[in-house]
Amino acid sequence: MNHWTQIKEKLEAFGIDAILLTSRPNRFYASGFPSSDGIAFLTGTDSIFATDSRYTEAASRCISGAKVEELPRGVSYVQMVDDLVRRYGVKRLGFEEDAMTVGEYQRYENRLPCALVPAQAVLKELRAAKSGEELALMRQAQEIAERALADVLPQIKPGVSELDLAAELTYRMMRHGAGGNSFDPIVVSGPNSSLPHGVPTSRKIQSGEFVTMDFGCVYGGYCSDMTRTVAVQHADDEMRQVYQLVLRAQEAGIAAARAGIPGKEIDEAARAVIRQGGYGPCFGHGFGHSLGIEIHESPNLNVSGTNPLPVGAVVSAEPGIYLPGRFGVRIEDVLYLKEDGCENLTLAPKELLILE
Repeated sequence: MNHWTQIKEKLEAFGIDAILLTSRPNRFYASGFPSSDGIAFLTGTDSIFATDSRYTEAASRCISGAKVEELPRGVSYVQMVDDLVRRYGVKRLGFEEDAMTVGEYQRYENRLPCALVPAQAVLKELRAAKSGEELALMRQAQEIAERALADVLPQIKPGVSELDLAAELTYRMMRHGAGGNSFDPIVVSGPNSSLPHGVPTSRKIQSGEFVTMDFGCVYGGYCSDMTRTVAVQHADDEMRQVYQLVLRAQEAGIAAARAGIPGKEIDEAARAVIRQGGYGPCFGHGFGHSLGIEIHESPNLNVSGTNPLPVGAVVSAEPGIYLPGRFGVRIEDVLYLKEDGCENLTLAPKELLILE
């Protein structure tokens, strides 16, 4: 799978003759080749993937729709791009302003006989809407994560550490076919569960506590993401109340989720439920974010999300309530946005689970 054609078709609309892709995620989106080194260079007619001798054979086997060129020994990518710019008569070259460092930009600017034009928006716009092939990979990644959760739930007992569970989730996802974690798993228990992005520790889980697990994997270069909060042996009345409030907020956000509206409207649908339940200040982050090749992409579903969401966006739905030093609850699914609503890609149960 590659997206050479889709990118080339956007160049004229963005007023550039060619685009240079240096970041790993955008090189992968263009080429379908997951190398840690290389560049992609696209004009209105041609596509070139350049890398060094460590990857040229693999790239030639994997990449279609583009010419694979090997970076000569002793030649920098700046020099190679200079040659390509002159070869194709490029006057305006798009680059990834969010990915290129100041030092890299200065090296290109000092060498190239053309204008460098910020063009990150080309890839953001394209990557925001997932194709059927991309969606299929994300479904598989989600299925793997859910199988790992089913494996791990019976192991959640008093005396097991957060680190133990984080390691087990990673192991199980890999055993089920994942290419790796989409991010470091968050496993937090008891008072640590009030930390939205807490780091797993050696703390032992105790009876009567919540355990929140936020995790995902990569399959075929695409990410999954999910969060489940479970109680160990029993839950008091406030824990049950907060859990049900978060679940209702998530359901309200999912009911409002569709393409064509700004993300902040979906965020507000969920936030209003938590606010009306008396816990408004305890929900600080946004309702969700886009994901795909990276675990956090554009657009977002938060108070700053003012642009209409595209058909085909894949976004998280993850409201939470966090009571500092006591406990927290977050429930997260992943949604595929359509014109008339959304499809929930996450099938794992969400009702409060009290593990015996």
